[in-house]
Amino acid sequence: MSASPSHTDIRVTGWIARLPPSLQAYALLARLDRPVGTWLLWLPGVWGILLPQGVAPLERVRLIVLFGIGSLVMRAAGCVVNDMWDRDIDRQVARTAGRPLASGALSMGQAAAFLIVLLALGLGVLVQLNSLSWLLGVSSLVLVALYPLAKRFTWWPQLVMGFTFGFGAPMGYAAAAGHLAWAQAALYAATIVWQLGFDTIYGFQDMEDDARIGVKSTSRLMVGRARSFIGVCYGLTVLLLVVAGLLAGAGELFWPALLLPAVLFWRQAAAVDPSRPALCLAQFRSNREIGLTIALALAVGLLAV
Repeated sequence: MSASPSHTDIRVTGWIARLPPSLQAYALLARLDRPVGTWLLWLPGVWGILLPQGVAPLERVRLIVLFGIGSLVMRAAGCVVNDMWDRDIDRQVARTAGRPLASGALSMGQAAAFLIVLLALGLGVLVQLNSLSWLLGVSSLVLVALYPLAKRFTWWPQLVMGFTFGFGAPMGYAAAAGHLAWAQAALYAATIVWQLGFDTIYGFQDMEDDARIGVKSTSRLMVGRARSFIGVCYGLTVLLLVVAGLLAGAGELFWPALLLPAVLFWRQAAAVDPSRPALCLAQFRSNREIGLTIALALAVGLLAV
């Protein structure tokens, strides 16, 4: 199954279409045309900020804003690193052939300079946090650098992506609470399996091209049992969120509020169809809304502690 051009996730529309061509290429490299990735990086950080008790409301708001800025910048940096590693592979995949490095719209030197600017901006956000967050933030760069290599050596690159994109959960918790705890560990585990699930759905779009060029993916590995695998991933996500809530002492409103994302997870897992790339892309994107319902559950859990 190959994603047809109509199912490419590159969107040269709206404000991006009005940019000069030189700037447009940088915007596409940073995936500014597809903000859902920024949301999916930001939300675990929001979860981490909302999980611990005893944090001043204004401090939570400050951290959520900082993490939003940081997620935008670091998601862009991660995309640059990914495309620098994968430019030769991207040229051979229908969905990604139009990316700026794969198409030749930008050079490797231009991408490297852009990456330096993005990392400097990320550092500016990081220094606004506590020292434990600094340590975690610097450590996360190892995952950002290694993630693009995973598909070359393992059938589980989507799991590596979960560790990478989910790293905001321990960072958010550390920024808010000033320490790490078992509740945070359970939350991080929940983000990892959540992202393993939705990125496997995303990867179903590229299986034919991936098989042709020899790229490994969890999507190819699990295509014959897609619904059961996604169901297990999402079921574990809910279970681990329950564990995190128990360990953190979440208020009584957290539990009924958690039913909404649980139902949304069940509906998505039941409808997964690897042969329909447009559906796979839509389901991937809908995880933004599911992540927001989890953030809402954590927020209302703070109201009745």
